[in-house]
Amino acid sequence: MWIELLRWTHVIGATVLLGTGAGIAFFMVMAHRTRDAKVIAHTAGTVVIADWVFTASAVIIQPISGYLLARAVGWPLTDGWLMCSLILYVVVGVFWIPVVWIQHELRDLARIAAQNGSDLPARFNQLYKIWFACGFPAFFAVLTILWLMVNRPVF
Repeated sequence: MWIELLRWTHVIGATVLLGTGAGIAFFMVMAHRTRDAKVIAHTAGTVVIADWVFTASAVIIQPISGYLLARAVGWPLTDGWLMCSLILYVVVGVFWIPVVWIQHELRDLARIAAQNGSDLPARFNQLYKIWFACGFPAFFAVLTILWLMVNRPVF
């Protein structure tokens, strides 16, 4: 029963990471396409909350549940697929941490533009490009981790 609960918790955490990340990216891109500072400010505000509530929770739960599951099942952390997953998890974090900061900045810049009735500043566009670019390696790293978790290849 304990192992099933750990496995379920770990799968839910992975699902939340992937789903929230994809959802956040989709809504931010769609809001950005409007070029409407009010829409972007509102969407970015929701995205920041979602990232802290869902993504941050899953980021904390994943290594804990993964470690406990590996111990309970008897998987050494040095197994190739598991080691690769851990390295990719760090890669995801390297891209996610700046993205969280950028989302706060995008929200704030859009709020200021909306309040002033002005266009989005050039800094907004620069940060958005970085935010967008950071999403790809993080997203593909999460997909790879999920593949490794499901298949547990030997290497």
